Amino acid sequence: MITASSVTKRFEDTIALNKLNCSIPEGCVYGLVGSNGSGKSTLLRLISGIYRPEEGAVTIDGQEVFDNPNVKKRIVFVPDELYFLPHANLRRMEKLYASVYERFSHERFETLLKEFSLDPNKNLNTFSKGMRRQAATILALSCRADFILFDETFDGLDPVMRSLVKNLLYQEVMERNATAVVTSHSLRELEDTCDQLALLHKGGIIFESDVDHLKTSLFKVQIAFSDEYGPERFDGVDILNYLKRGSVATMIVRGDRDETEAKLRAMEPVLFEVLPLSLEEVFVYEMGQRGYEFSEVLKQEVK
Repeated sequence: MITASSVTKRFEDTIALNKLNCSIPEGCVYGLVGSNGSGKSTLLRLISGIYRPEEGAVTIDGQEVFDNPNVKKRIVFVPDELYFLPHANLRRMEKLYASVYERFSHERFETLLKEFSLDPNKNLNTFSKGMRRQAATILALSCRADFILFDETFDGLDPVMRSLVKNLLYQEVMERNATAVVTSHSLRELEDTCDQLALLHKGGIIFESDVDHLKTSLFKVQIAFSDEYGPERFDGVDILNYLKRGSVATMIVRGDRDETEAKLRAMEPVLFEVLPLSLEEVFVYEMGQRGYEFSEVLKQEVK
């Protein structure tokens, strides 16, 4: 398990993370979403042991990560800004990674080369942005690390490659019980990828939840009655948002879906429909309940 306890990280006059706490269980895909400057990349660099926190601690299975080679060899990190040796090709990078990671699988490497259809003998400097991201993914997954960290996981990848990377991450988690921590600006990108999601804002996690729970605990209801009514008719229903146009009310409701549906149907409405919410919509209403304006938190990053 990855644990961050009251972690603070500063860069000159900027506080990148401020007393952040989180626990990331083994065998899951954990997503970090937030605007530029929210602390996503800093957190990944702390988890990977590149940075040392000024306050608090980052541990894996109870051991601090920074300056701990035995823990670091269990972690592989693909940063947002990729780096390869000058004039190197994938074969040369393969040798480098194999010299660092004792569990590096050359067989896995060859399989992934075929999956991505990359030329291992071609200079990486000639690769496009998306191809460089693919190359970094091949190297990372060949390490057979217990903890796989991806910063801006899908940046530069086309839809086919994005789907392939998602499936490969699932394989790592399901077959090896690995833990993948991925970041993105886009909730929609992480919606069908992650088991758990955390929203970062101004150096702290302001929301963290299991994705399935998020998507089933909130839902949209459209309802109408033949007589005049207002929100007071729905006493006992946890309504986060209520809007009525004409005779039709649209409500965002939190709670057990089956129980709520039974309660509302018992009122004998003339129109009744329950609709699922997107993950983006869930965050909008959950953040509103916590006093945050979603547009302020993610600005225009979520599209």
